[in-house]
Order: sequence, then structure tokens, then C-alpha cells
Amino acid sequence: MSYVEEIYNKTVRENPGEKEFHQAVKEVLDSLKLVIDANETQYRETALLERLVEPERIISFRVPWVDDKGRARINKGYRLQFNNAIGPYKGGLRFHPSVNQGILKFLGFEQTFKNSLTGLPIGGGKGGSDFDPKGKSDHEIMVFCQSFMTELYKHIGADQDVPAGDIGVGGRELGFMYGQYKRLTGLYEGVLTGKGLTYGGSLVRTQATGYGLVYILEEMLKSHGISLEGKTAIVSGSGNVAIYTVEKAQQLGATVVAMSDSNGYIYDKDGIKLDIVKEIKEIRRGRIKEYADVVPGSVYTEGKGIWSVPCDIALPCATQNELNLEDAKTLKANGCIAVAEGANMPSDMEATEFFLDNGMLFMPGKAANAGGVATSALEMSQNSLRMSWTFEEVDEKLHDIMKGIYTKVADAAKRYGVSGNYVAGANIASFEKIANAMMAQGFV
Repeated sequence: MSYVEEIYNKTVRENPGEKEFHQAVKEVLDSLKLVIDANETQYRETALLERLVEPERIISFRVPWVDDKGRARINKGYRLQFNNAIGPYKGGLRFHPSVNQGILKFLGFEQTFKNSLTGLPIGGGKGGSDFDPKGKSDHEIMVFCQSFMTELYKHIGADQDVPAGDIGVGGRELGFMYGQYKRLTGLYEGVLTGKGLTYGGSLVRTQATGYGLVYILEEMLKSHGISLEGKTAIVSGSGNVAIYTVEKAQQLGATVVAMSDSNGYIYDKDGIKLDIVKEIKEIRRGRIKEYADVVPGSVYTEGKGIWSVPCDIALPCATQNELNLEDAKTLKANGCIAVAEGANMPSDMEATEFFLDNGMLFMPGKAANAGGVATSALEMSQNSLRMSWTFEEVDEKLHDIMKGIYTKVADAAKRYGVSGNYVAGANIASFEKIANAMMAQGFV
């Protein structure tokens, strides 16, 4: 049995029921087999893969809080500090009923590789709670965030672990948590990223994941002699990542004709009117179906059929495993030529393999959605320097980082004889940096 197979089997055996984590580990290890087999003796002797797939620390705690009716409530809180070989742990906090250790292991594992690709000195981590912000008042969210941070603050710091936002954790939640962190520590430091602009946040952070996705998509298309201008695109989701993916894609000449949420999707053949989407989702916190009520000619469809909309480019920006093999086949049949992932692992393994086997350009999330964490690292830099860069300066740095990621991914794939396989390229390029750092620092 190869070292790769041995470690995957061990991971499944020791982490039962955590299918997302198993999927992430298998996808990474399978594409690294060429590299690992060539260095098997050295990696075995230092237990490199065992250390790579095992989080360095799992912190689990209860979060007690009181709702507006005076009832005591309890949620679970977590922080997984996965790997800090190349810098302090860095990764988002997710507030959603689906949060559990298995989901966070998957996200933290992916985050470690994603952060490596940025070229910035940040390790990988992830955290959150099964708390659901939907339907909660601002006061209830504040009380919960303060209780959550009352435990979390003991385990984070500007040079130790720097969380950010994720699903269910936006500027409001980060502000409440940052205020509590300051109150508990007396420190005004860059320990959370995605902060408001009035207290250490960075311009472009809101737009970063979506913009970065389109920047690397553009590089991938250009390298194959294809222009983004004039192409038809569909974007799943209608949250922060999806909204700013649409914005940048439209700025660069694409027409986005569909967006979705967990209930259904809208189709607008003339192109999505983003100002209306922003009004619905960012201001009113409404549902995407409201778009069809105010835009003549647009159509709302209940369910998860967005991938049936004909397009040149598909950009999944909602959640993990939202796009399966049948969806991939439908996209191909309808003329789709490229897929780039704005969410974390939104395409399941069968869909990913179909894209790669059928000549479609495919950029995996660990490379394509790295713009958010890259700009978080730029926020950390600004906090350390006690200065702020302009929107244009940050956007230019983000653009350069995403172009750099594409180059690393494409070059790694070419070096190992799998040109055009950006899944393998992303995993190889990020792994090489992490592995070299771990080996250099000894068996720790």
C-alpha cells in the first residue's frame, strides 16, 4: 500500500462520519501522489502526511447567551488551528447550523493550502458555531458574539491566530467580537480581519473574494486565448462572494444572467441588475425571488436548478458540494467551457473529475477564492504598519496576487506532466511550500 493510500485510510478510520473532510483529504492526496511517491522515504521518516492531515489543535467550547425573551440558550463554539508552518493560523469563523468538527476540519485543511498559494506568511485555521444568525435581533447577535469571544480570545492573537468572517459572520458580527476582544485584553491589534473601515479594516476586503475569483478566471481564460468579454456567466449564491463576482465580471465585459439562494434562482436574459440584488440582499436581507417582482422579464424558479441555465462560464459561489456530476454534464451539454469556484469545494469529486476529463477549464476553490484571505493578510499588514492603503492600491495588490497564484498553479501542473490540471497544480504548489517549511522546522 502506498503512503498516500495508507494516510487516507487512516484519516477515514480515525475521523468517522466526517465525509467532507475525507473528500478534501482524498482530493489533495490523490493529486499529490506524484510528489509524495518521489519523496516517500523522507516523508515517511518524518511522518509528514500524518502531521499534515491532523489539526495541530482543536478547541471546543460552549457558548451560553440569553435571547430577547430572557431565555437561556446554549450553542457550540469551535476553533481549529490546523497548521502554522508558514505563519499564524488564519481562516474564517462560520455561524451556521451545519457547523461541526468535521466541516471545520475540511475547511481548515483547505484553508492551509489556500493560504500557502497566496505567497503571504499565513497558516491555516477555521472556526465558528452552530448558532444561526437568521431571524435574530441585533441585540441577540451582539450578546452571542460577546459570549463567543469571551472564550475564543484566550486562543487568538495578532501573531498567533487571526480569524476572519465567513458564512453568517459579516461586518456586524466581527464588530461585536472585536469590541469584546478589546474589552477583555486591553489590546487594539489586528486580531480579526474584515473589520469596519473606521477601526482598522481594509478597503477592498468586502469585494476581495469575488474580485479575486474573476481575476484568476480572466488569467486562466487568457492563457488559452479566450476573452472574458462577451461571455455569458451564471453565479450561484447571492451573498457577498456572489455579488462581487457578478460586479467584477460585468465590469470586465461578461453578462451574468443567473444568481441563486438556498430556495431557488433567478434568470434575467438581459443581465443581472446588481443594484437591485444589493438592495434585496445587503440592505433588506431578503430572498432572491424578490428580484423577479421588480425586474420585468426576469424569471424566478424554485429549487436548485441554476446549473441548467445555458452559459459559457459557471461560477459556483454558494456552499460545498452544491454542484454534482449531473450538473456538470448539463453544463457541458449546454456549452459551458470554464468553471471557477468561488465557494469552498462547491463541486463534488465526480463533478470535478468530469470537468477535468472532458476538456473544460476548471479552477478549484483553494486557488480561485483565495482573494478573500489574501486581502485579509493585507489588512493584517496595514494594522501592523498603522496605516491604510487606498482602494486602488489594495485592488492592484490583490490583482497581482491572483495572477501570481495562477502562474504557480499552472507551472506546478506543467512541471509534473499534467498541464492544464489546475486541481493538481494548486495542490502541488501549495504543498511544496508547506512541506518545505515543516521539514525545515524539524519534527514539531
